[in-house]
Amino acid sequence: MAKTILIIEDEAKIVRTIRLYLEQGGYAVVWAEDGTQGLASFHHEKPTLVLLDLNLPGQLDGLDVCRTLRRESNVPVIMLTARTEETDRLIGLELGADDYITKPFSPREVVARVRAVLRRVELPEVSHQIVEAADIRADLQRHTVTVAGVPVTLTVNEFDLLVVFMRSPGQVYSRAQLLELTQGTTYEGYERTIDQHVKNLRQKIEPAPPEPRYILTVRGVGYKFTGE
Repeated sequence: MAKTILIIEDEAKIVRTIRLYLEQGGYAVVWAEDGTQGLASFHHEKPTLVLLDLNLPGQLDGLDVCRTLRRESNVPVIMLTARTEETDRLIGLELGADDYITKPFSPREVVARVRAVLRRVELPEVSHQIVEAADIRADLQRHTVTVAGVPVTLTVNEFDLLVVFMRSPGQVYSRAQLLELTQGTTYEGYERTIDQHVKNLRQKIEPAPPEPRYILTVRGVGYKFTGE
């Protein structure tokens, strides 16, 4: 059964092009022109991934929609934006977007990003793989995490980042290394997006996020995980 991609975008010309390439890639595509329609389609169609424009007409913009989606689901979200300011991208990431693509973009790039994100979400066809460190437990097949026995809901990026840390407690990683390990070598993101993902992750797993116990900042270098 084809995976369904929901495109929430008001520019019909952009949608026609993206839709053509996604359908050629084997995906089913659903289109909504604004935030209200987008949320309705999301609930009705239950898509595998959402391509979400940041600048939407009507009462709900892309950030509003992303905020709502994250309250209800962990379905991957890739933001499409014409805004070039890093602040806008970081706001989207802070709200839980898994990736962003800045307009103008190649439709092939969109398909490649969709595939990359979905590869990271798909369950491996192996027996359960469990990674444990300190009192955190990550199930790689079920894509679930518990902290001191309490379930924690993470986005794709947050989960991948946590697993990288947990597999090598004490290892210091630069932002560039973390981007490569979690996003892949072709990812064209900014290293500072890692800071936002770490911040989001700390909010979910740390007993006191301002004074982190698990993910520590190594000044001038990056981050490390302490398994103590």
